[in-house]
Formats: sequence, C-alpha cells, structure tokens
Amino acid sequence: MTTTAPQNELHHFRLKIDGMSCANCAKSIEKSLRTVPGVEMAQVNFALEKADIRTTSETTTEADLIRAVEAAGYEGRDWREAQKGAQAPSTGLGEGTILLLSILLSLPLVLPMLPIGVPMVPPLMQLAFAAPVQFLIGGRFYLGAWRSLRSGTANMDVLVALGTSAAFFYSLYLVNVPGAHLYFEASAVIITLVLTGKWLETRAKKSAAEALRLLSQLRPEIAHLKRGDGFVDVDVEEILVGDIVLVKPGERVPVDGDVLSGASEMDNSHVTGESVPVAVAQDSKVYGGAVNGAGALEIAVTAGFEHSLLGRVIQLTEEAQLSRAPILRLVDRVSAIFVPTVLIVSTLTFAGWYFGGHNFETSLLPAIAVLVIACPCALGLATPTALVAGLGVAARTGVLIRDMEAIERAGGLTTIVFDKTGTLTVGHPEVTHIDGEDPLEVLRLAASAQIQSEHIIGRALLGAAAAKGIILPNAENFDYVVGEGVFAKVEDAPIAVGNSALMQRAGVSLESTTSQGSDGTQIFVARHHKPLGSITLTDSLRQEAAGAVKLLKARGLKTALLSGDRPDIARKVGDELGIDVAQGSMKPDEKLRWIEEAQGAGERIAMIGDGINDAPALAKADLGIAMGEGTDIAMATADITLLRNDLELIARSLEIAQATHRKIWQNLGWAFVYNIIGIPLAALGLLAPTFAAAAMALSSISVVSNSLLLARSKPKEALR
Repeated sequence: MTTTAPQNELHHFRLKIDGMSCANCAKSIEKSLRTVPGVEMAQVNFALEKADIRTTSETTTEADLIRAVEAAGYEGRDWREAQKGAQAPSTGLGEGTILLLSILLSLPLVLPMLPIGVPMVPPLMQLAFAAPVQFLIGGRFYLGAWRSLRSGTANMDVLVALGTSAAFFYSLYLVNVPGAHLYFEASAVIITLVLTGKWLETRAKKSAAEALRLLSQLRPEIAHLKRGDGFVDVDVEEILVGDIVLVKPGERVPVDGDVLSGASEMDNSHVTGESVPVAVAQDSKVYGGAVNGAGALEIAVTAGFEHSLLGRVIQLTEEAQLSRAPILRLVDRVSAIFVPTVLIVSTLTFAGWYFGGHNFETSLLPAIAVLVIACPCALGLATPTALVAGLGVAARTGVLIRDMEAIERAGGLTTIVFDKTGTLTVGHPEVTHIDGEDPLEVLRLAASAQIQSEHIIGRALLGAAAAKGIILPNAENFDYVVGEGVFAKVEDAPIAVGNSALMQRAGVSLESTTSQGSDGTQIFVARHHKPLGSITLTDSLRQEAAGAVKLLKARGLKTALLSGDRPDIARKVGDELGIDVAQGSMKPDEKLRWIEEAQGAGERIAMIGDGINDAPALAKADLGIAMGEGTDIAMATADITLLRNDLELIARSLEIAQATHRKIWQNLGWAFVYNIIGIPLAALGLLAPTFAAAAMALSSISVVSNSLLLARSKPKEALR
C-alpha cells in the first residue's frame, strides 16, 4: 500500500488490477470503488492495469478496496508487491499456451475455407473443434460480459460474447441440416484473433511502460544504517532524516543526503539524465537512485524516499498518468456510450437486412461483424500508452512533466520568459565589492540579518562573512519581503538589507550613497533607517544559456527576461544572450502583471524560474518550468521541472511534450478511423466477421505500437 498523502488528510492507495479487457472495464471498477465509504477519488488506468484511490476515512482499508474490485468481477492486489515481482495466483495454462491451443483448434475449421484443397470437416467434427474454443478458451469473454453487465456497464467482452455466440448457436441449430452452411469457423477464429490481439497488446503495453517501471526500480530495498560503531542492513523505508547511511562502491544511493565522509563519482543518469558522472566529496549533495562509483561514502540523510528527488519524480509521474485533460474527458464520455450504441447499430443492421428481404443467415453475419469490429480497446489505449511512453522519455532525459494539461499547453506557446538569478545564472553569487565607512561592519550586519534566510543572496552574504572569519550575532524579528530584501533586529538595532525598493519602504534615503561596484547586483544596508553602505554581488551566466536561447528562438519562440535586478544589468544580460525583451527592477507582482498583459494581447507564455519570487509568475503562465535545484515552492507550482540545471532541457522538454501530444492525437485518430470506416463496412455486409475480428485486433496493436515508437525514440533536439 502507498501510504497517506498529507493534503486534506487524504489517504492514498494503489492497486494492481487483473482481468480488464478494455477501457469500459476500468469504468466498471471505478464505479464499484466509489461505492466504498470514504472513497473520494478512484481512477483506473487500463493501460497500466493500475487503480489509484484516495479516501478521507482512516477506517477504509486496502482489503475493503480489493473487495470492491472483486465485486466488480476483477482481481486487485497491492501495487507495491506486484511491482516487486509478486505474482497473482496461477490460473493454469499461460496466455501463450492458451493462444496456441486456440490456433490449433481453429486451423481445421479455417483451412477448408482457403483455396488450397483441404476438404471440409464434417459438421460434428466442426462442433467438436469449435466448442472448446467457444466455451473453454472463450469462457473469459462470457465471464467478462457478466461482470460488466452486473455492474451496469457494457464492455468489449459483451460484444465478443454476443457476436461469437450468435455464430456458434446458429451453426449448432443447423448442424444436422444436410447441406447447411455452418459458421463454427467464424466463432472460433474471432476468439482466436481477439486473443492474439490481446496477447500482442499486452506485450506492447509492457514495453511502452518499461521506462517508468525501471524508474520505480531505481530505489534500493536495503540501506546500511549506522548504529553505534557499525552498520546494520534495514529496509530503506525505515531510514529517517538525520540518519547516517553507508553507500558501498557500485551500490545505489538509498535516499537524498549530504556526504559526511569519503570521495567518489556519482552516476546520476537514471535520476537526472546527466550522462557524465559527477565527482562528490564531503558536503556534496547526492540523490537517491544514483549509482556510486569506486569510493565508499557516509551520507547524512536529508530526505526520506517519498520526499527525495527520485520519490517526487515517481510520484508526480504517476499522478501525471491520472490527469484528465479536456480531450480525455471527451474520450471518457464517448467510451461510456460506445458499446450500447454499437449494440443498437448491430440490432438495426440485422433488422435492416432481414426486413429488407434477406434470410436470417444473410442478416446475421453483418450484425455479428458490427459487434466484433467495434471493440473500444484502441480508444481506451490511445491516450495512456502515449502518455506513459512520453513520460518515460522525459524521465530518461531529466525532465518531469506534471500532468496531461501541461502536455497540451506546451504545443501553443509563443513566448518564453526567464528569471535571471538562479535560472540564466548559476545561482551562486559572490560578494565582489563593499561600499561604506566600515566595509566589515556593513558585511557583518548584512549577514547577521540574513541568518534565517534561504535566499541565494542571503547564503552568499553568510558565505562571505564566514570566509572573513566574522562572528555573527543573533537576529530577531526576521521579516522577508518578497522581491525586495529583509528586515531584522540585530543587537537591538533595526536592520534593513535589500534593494532600493526595500530602502524606500523603510524610509531610507540613498541620495548620499555611492558605489563603485556597479557591474553586479547591488543591495543596500541600513541601520536605524540610515544607510551604512552597499554590497555588490556578481553571478556568472550558465555556460549553456546562450545556446538554450538560440534553440528556443530557432523554434520560432520569442524570449523575455524579467528580473528583480537593476535594469542596466538585465539589459546587459539580455543583450549578451540575444533575448528579445529584458526588463529589470521587477517585483513579483510586476512580473505577474507583465505576463497577464502579454496573455491579454494573445501571447501564450512559458515562465522559467527557480525561486519563491517566481512562484506567482510560474502559476500564472500558461506553462511553468522550474529549475531542478530551485526552491520546493517553485517546483510545486511548475508544470515542468528540469531535474538538472541545464537550460537546454527547456527546448527538449517542449519537444517531448509536443511529441507526446502528437502521438495521443495520432492514436485517437487510428482508434476512431477504424470504427468510422469499419462499422459501416460491416453493416453493409462488405466485411466478414473474421476479417472484422482481425481489424479489431489490428487497431489495438497499431495504437500501442505507435506509442512504442515514442518510447524508443529520442527527441530531435539531440538528447546527448
């Protein structure tokens, strides 16, 4: 069981579902799960054979949910145990063996229909070959149809059971009539072809989901936990923040942490997509799922698995599979009425032929063909298989896409908006100049006021003070003003540290303040509302920044830089990188207003940022993209997260999202075209039931195979 989710006191369960045959089966299970007291949300993914359930009741157990799945006629089991390789109870012969048996029993019925000179099998022998296929091998369709109808829905099994039963029992009725044409071969071949399609479809679905399964398997099961002077092996779920774990050479890191001792190289490729091993030593940050190189490391745990980078990637990727964009809600509505509509069309087809002057036999065959070709499997597989494939490619590349709506919105962008600090720059500013009568005192007070700050400028000031050996007094009454700076009380004196807007807010006049270090970000320091001096910090641009902007502009996108830094610095960075619009001295609400105005003018905006300042703009933009080493609030607000700080991933993430969106539409096109063309042909008698079964199987296979092309491809923006 996947344990509780803290938001709104919801409890999260995940089940592996066995026995589904189409998307309507998933709807039946969802309907049954929602009858369990306390269930607030239940979503079943047909392609992944997975149910996600959220409950508001602490008394609702996994056993209650499994019973609801069984009441709908299917099998449910713990998802985590299933992922570990635990198998469902054996049901006898394997699927491949059953399919082979069905083929062998069907061949004597099919071969005489081919122009190869094989004699027709006597009627009673035809019955002997067809009956095991119809009732033993095909019994699953009767069971599935009963389950579906009992739950108040109709699925693919209903169509197959009705179509094959009509052919079988009509032939049984005529078995003793001399010279009568029998259709045992139609019932047997339809079942065999449907089973063939399901077997191929299952194999293809597993391949399409392989990347995400591998992602889940990156977590080691065992961690070496330090106890006393030694280490003991414990389940990774028992690891707590503050524990010390040992990672031996060649092992995967169990959780996120900081290196306490040892030196090695870390392979982060499966976690962040970073292809080159990264050197780590004392104080280096390491991530769960990464592979340790040749050196042993002792690591102080900073996050348990669920809150680790890998844990969040897996969680958000799984949540993305459950997201319901407008196109998916439309597909759901179509699926809900699809089978009943097909039953009506089949009935009208039979009536049209029969009352049009044809005999019962001639009227029956096109009605059967309509039932068989109209399987909704392809429709149910179209979106989830493409989504799983696209999310897998994204994960391998180092990109986390939050949901289906993000994939849709990525297609119509016109403008990319950048923050500067920590996004276009490396995010590690250094103090390069201090103005004031006593520069060390200016730095001491500025750093003291920032003791409680997590902002990168605050960390830079603290680092500069530590490098000079300055002892810092405690600060009180800390107050962070977003986009401006901080207020605090240091040694009973009110201190203000921030930009000119903060000084204006504090009533500090800067007219007498001068600075010679004007090439970087300038902050001012005031005590008792009087200026003491200023500090200049510089932050170098990321090496790939210019190339990333060039890639985006090559895609026809406009670029803009909205920075809280001085206008002259923003313009300088914009000119250096070739950004179209660069504006400085922008507070978070001004960035938000700029985006709103651009959207009002018809622009579709993507915002890239990394800090608390960027969260409102990330949320307001049509698409928010967060840098992987940014703040948690930025990552929580963003639609796409870059798991490593490589700006070229922006263009790659857009390419992946757009490729996934194209695959979804291609798949839906395949699914609808098969039915739009196939059902009328079947109703007009131009498609025999056996060919209808082959076309139905081919539709599902083609949809999954098309998704598989995406799963095995690389985005054309050059995944390196």
